[in-house]
Amino acid sequence: MRPSSVGPEEDPLQPTTSDETVSVGGTVTLTCHVPESDNSSLQWSNTAQQTLYFGEKRALRDNRIQLNRSTATELSITIGDVQMSDDGEYTCSIFTMPVRTAKAMVTVLGVPGKPHIRGFENAVPEGGKVTLTCTSTGSKPPAQLHWYRGDQELEGRPVVKLLADDSTYNVSSELTLEVSRDDDNALIACAVDHPSLAPGDKRSEHAVRVLYSPNPQIVPESDLPREGEKFHLKCLGNANPE
Repeated sequence: MRPSSVGPEEDPLQPTTSDETVSVGGTVTLTCHVPESDNSSLQWSNTAQQTLYFGEKRALRDNRIQLNRSTATELSITIGDVQMSDDGEYTCSIFTMPVRTAKAMVTVLGVPGKPHIRGFENAVPEGGKVTLTCTSTGSKPPAQLHWYRGDQELEGRPVVKLLADDSTYNVSSELTLEVSRDDDNALIACAVDHPSLAPGDKRSEHAVRVLYSPNPQIVPESDLPREGEKFHLKCLGNANPE
């Protein structure tokens, strides 16, 4: 976090604060300090310059916003159940002559939804190609999607789409596979990578179904017989469907 004001060594009445990052639905704490007190009150204002708290006095009727700490040199508030609309620059002011201010940028992360994969609806003939699409909604900044076959990462083609109503993003990625019989029942996974998530938090996986013709083998049940003995042969074939 970067200090967003002049250092206190230059002005003992200059407030300092810091930028914060929070996920949608989370709680963020905004803290403003001054090195020395001259009995002037500290104030927090929101992105629309509406006063939230003036000292320990609530100014805006929003129960999500609560007083955390108020002293002569500090004013700390919390905002709960954070929404995308809470994103932006907040101002801490101290009413000296002249008024001194410090700015805190609150960055709200849109939490991406669990990825959904399309393209597994039908089985694929051996040697054919299948195109899979993975989609996740609601991220900010745009989430990244990663494809895996087992532990092996595969390269997809990313697509990003902005949803203008709430400034979050729909992201999708396409993956084209040429399949062999060895890919039958192979698990293909799509995982979301985003600052609001721990690695592996949100992923989906499906098995590929591959249609392939039998590959017959004739196998003797025993060694070559002597003259006059019975000789059994077995014909084996593996196919999908059987």
